[in-house]
Formats: sequence, structure tokens, C-alpha cells
Amino acid sequence: MCSTDNNAELQATLSDPALLLELKTRRPPSLEGRAGCETWSVDFSPDGTWFAWSMGHGIVWVVAWPLDCEDGQNGETDRGDKSFSCGHPVWGLAFGPRPPKSPSALVKPSTTSSKLNNSLLLATGLENGVIKIWNVLTGDAVFDLHGHEGVVRDLVFPQNGTLTLISSSRDKTLRIWDLNQKGKKVQVLSGHKDWISCCCVSSDCSMIATVGRFDRMVCLWSLRSYIFIRNLTGGTHKTLYLLSSCDFSPDGALLATAAFSGSSWWIDLWDPYTAEKLATLVDYFDDYGQNQISAIQFSPNGLHLAIVTDDRALRIWEPGDKGMVMQTKPDRDSNGLCCNYHPQGGVVATGTRDGHVRFWRAPRMVPNLRHLCRSILRHSVSTHQMEPLPLPKRILEYLTYRNIPDSLKTRCSSDEE
Repeated sequence: MCSTDNNAELQATLSDPALLLELKTRRPPSLEGRAGCETWSVDFSPDGTWFAWSMGHGIVWVVAWPLDCEDGQNGETDRGDKSFSCGHPVWGLAFGPRPPKSPSALVKPSTTSSKLNNSLLLATGLENGVIKIWNVLTGDAVFDLHGHEGVVRDLVFPQNGTLTLISSSRDKTLRIWDLNQKGKKVQVLSGHKDWISCCCVSSDCSMIATVGRFDRMVCLWSLRSYIFIRNLTGGTHKTLYLLSSCDFSPDGALLATAAFSGSSWWIDLWDPYTAEKLATLVDYFDDYGQNQISAIQFSPNGLHLAIVTDDRALRIWEPGDKGMVMQTKPDRDSNGLCCNYHPQGGVVATGTRDGHVRFWRAPRMVPNLRHLCRSILRHSVSTHQMEPLPLPKRILEYLTYRNIPDSLKTRCSSDEE
């Protein structure tokens, strides 16, 4: 197995049948359980060959995937573990687009722009508002992005191969950076009234979605014209609740948002084109305020949604079902904070408040033909374009996700919303 040097250890465990491996951070006993240890963000590279996580205390660790690889070198590429010291706690991170593999890419770049395009980049968002850009293969810091005045909570690169970086912050703003210009060309989007918890981009790179933790706003923005589109409303269940996460389905036709209150958490599924709330999944729990929902993410094929909650459990939900496809054992030793699917599916990584990372075996399902047809069609056809088509009602409902039951509960409860 790949060694993780002196800062982390790789453990195989059979405590849960779905648990593949766990990366545990090594730190002095005096630092255990203290603020600054959290793994706020994890990510796989676009080709699935690297994995990064914020292991606490301003350190980001990057390892080759799969973790049981034997070769430390791959041609001229260093496949050894890498540690990036960011100087401040890391709250968000994201890999840049996959570098080209064409022969021309092997020619020595002559400009800074071409160097970036031929490098695998990693962006890290820090507590002091700075975003650091790293070259993963060399381990060098490339440059810093300045502008945010609060914690950089989330980072995302659109899936169009460009060096565009989107960042959301506790300073209530969303920023769009052009890394080819070293961040000198930036768009600032304002509209939230409080912290922005999460941001995501639709698969066609036309829309950005953001959720505000305390202002309870679900906002849609145009990535093409950099303007505010709308605020999604109608998904509230209680007057006192917080929003935590959001994600677009791979075809861009669904937006999932996660929220929680003292006695329940729920996921709303929206049509981002019409602003219609299509369905809600609700879960009730007995321990008041003890199981907030932390993060959600769609699987690469769009069949499942991964859910991470405070009890450190991972749940896999197939939208439309009342029960879970998979649910791991709760673990109260530490809170679950984040999750990320491997690009090829089959594995979900989760980060916890104690700075550890767990890798789970996710259900693998072969999409049926109608799901594949819907995914391909909805990737490029909006709901407004679908509705006028002369299609049978049942087919149109399926293609627009109107076939999902509008109210789902994972547990019966006498407390009604």
C-alpha cells in the first residue's frame, strides 16, 4: 500500500461491511478533538487518479488513487504522496480540469497560461479569505487569489475544461475567477444576506446554484451573463432551519438542496428551469438537534444521492424511493462533514470533524435505457423546451422528473411539519 508518511495512517477495517478503508490523521494527543482538526472538504481529481483532503491545521494531503497502488512513479509523473501547507485552516478544495494527454502537451510550455493548462491544479480555500492554487504534480504553489473577506467555504471548477474557478464565502459573495489571468479578471456576484454554505454548477455550465446557511436562500445565477436569475422558494418546512448543501444532477435537470432543523432534516428536489419544487425527502430523529445534514452529492450516473449527516453515517438514496439504497452504521465519535463520489462511481469518500477520511463501497447499478435516454436528452434540453413536445403524458412526466412522489418520509413520526 502507499505510505502516507508520518502524518496519516491507512487502515482497513471491518466495522461496517460497506467501509473499505479509513485514513486517520496522526497528530499530538494535545490537538485531538480541538478546533482546527476538521476535514471540511475532500475531492477526487477528474480522472480519478488523485485524492485530496483537508486534514486539519492548514494541511492538505494529496495521495494517488487507488490507495493500494504499488508504484510510486509513473513515467515522469511523481505519484508519491504530497503535503501542502496552507498556513491557515482549509475549508474548501477542488481539483482543476484534467490536463490534456496529447503529444503537444508534452512540449515545454512557453507561457504561464499554457503551463496552467498543461498542469493538474488544486485550489484551496482558506479561513482568511485567500485561495491558494497548487500544481499537484510538482507540489509547488502557483499563485494566490485575494478578494474574499471571509472564510472561503466552497470551490468548484465548471466541467467545461476551462480554468474558471467559482468560490463562495462567508462574506456573502460568489466570485468567478479566470485562472489564465491569475485571478485578475474576476466577477463578483452579490445577493445573499448571510454566509454562503455551498455552491455547485450545472453540467452544461449555464447556471450556478448557491445556498445561504442562515438567510435560507437558494439562489440561481447565470454563469454566462453573471446575473442573478431567481431565488427558489416554497421548500421550507419550518420557520427555524438552516441550509447546508446543494448539488445539480449530472444532466442538470434537478437541483437538490439540503436543510435541517432541531428535529429533522430534509432534501428538496427542484426543477432549476421552472423553479418548481418536485419532491421532498424528510427524516425525523429522536435526539433533538443531534443529527443535522451536512452534505449531499449525486452519483456520476445520476441514479443515487449520497447524504452525510452529523452521526457520521452515509446514506445513499435513489430519488423517488421511500427508503435508502444503503445506510451505514451511525458513529457518534465524530461528526460527518463532507462527501465526494469517485468520478467512475462505486466509492464515496467522507470527511469528519476529527480530521479522518472514510472510503465507502457505494452501490453500483447499470442505468437502464430510459434513464440513459433521459440523461442525454436533459443535458441539452431544458424543461421549457420539453413541455411543448407532442409526447404522451407519462413519458413527459418521466423526462421532466414529475414522476417522483412529492412527499417522502424515511421514518414515520407523529410530529407533522
